[in-house]
Amino acid sequence: MTQPYKHLTWPLFLEFIRLPAKAASMLPYALGISYAAWAFQQFSWVNSLLYGLAQLAIALFVTGFNNVQDYFKAKDHSYQQQQNIIGREHLSPLGMLSLTILMLLVSVVLGLILVMRTNLSLLVIGAIGVGIAILYTFGPIPLSRLPLGELLAGIVEGFGTFTIAVLINMQVPQPLDLVLGRRTFAFSLNLGWLLQLFIAVLPIVILNAAVMFADNIADLEQDVKNERYTLPYYLGKQRALRWYRLIPFATFVGLLLGIVTKLLPIWSLLVLATWPLVLNNTRTFTASPSKDKTFIYTIRSLLSFGGALLVTLWLGILF
Repeated sequence: MTQPYKHLTWPLFLEFIRLPAKAASMLPYALGISYAAWAFQQFSWVNSLLYGLAQLAIALFVTGFNNVQDYFKAKDHSYQQQQNIIGREHLSPLGMLSLTILMLLVSVVLGLILVMRTNLSLLVIGAIGVGIAILYTFGPIPLSRLPLGELLAGIVEGFGTFTIAVLINMQVPQPLDLVLGRRTFAFSLNLGWLLQLFIAVLPIVILNAAVMFADNIADLEQDVKNERYTLPYYLGKQRALRWYRLIPFATFVGLLLGIVTKLLPIWSLLVLATWPLVLNNTRTFTASPSKDKTFIYTIRSLLSFGGALLVTLWLGILF
């Protein structure tokens, strides 16, 4: 007789969506709306709230959908039934898939409302982001099985989220715009504005990529069993760890670049105080890479550095 599926409890849901990682996903959003207020003196409560909910929904979808796809695509039976939360807790795979699709629909609806409140360029950006989120673990060759995760995490989650958060707060003239006519369309992009945002958020781009890099290092052996060949597989574990040790240096060089070019407030020098913590977290992870025990340290680095940067942006706004 087939054992009935368990009901999804709140603790299991929080594990399914990997709650600590959601804080990391929402950080670029918080930095983006704050940067719009500091650098451009523009802020919309309505747009910021709508995008915050949409970003949270898509972040929940990405993690949940990844878990579902990892369950269906698992080559290692032991992983599928004992490590993946769906198999381990005997949850309904189709029920969990339906839940993730609901999260996606919520994000899409909120995104369309934002498009109507801003301009069509947001529709294009959002469609690209949603497409990458789906194809990351879906399709004949999921992006998660290629050495692209770190690049996508840094550019899409770090830079992309930050850029949208700034854009939805900008009033006319908007730095990114798309207008459709009956037979023509007009697209405009302020490249200086885009470069400014990239330099300002560069440390967060690096740290977002670092979270994915650490995740792939910790999962390397299991990923190979499931035929998932990520960047650490091609680098080799020891070389990947050597690269990972360089991340604190790259992050703080990026911070100083933003301050020197005055694209971050002078208050951001206070973020340098997080250097010992980020360095120690990096050493702790590389000494014994583990998903269960030390992976959390890379998220702590992102939240500590990003949280301090967020505070300095608000110091810049207030003073």
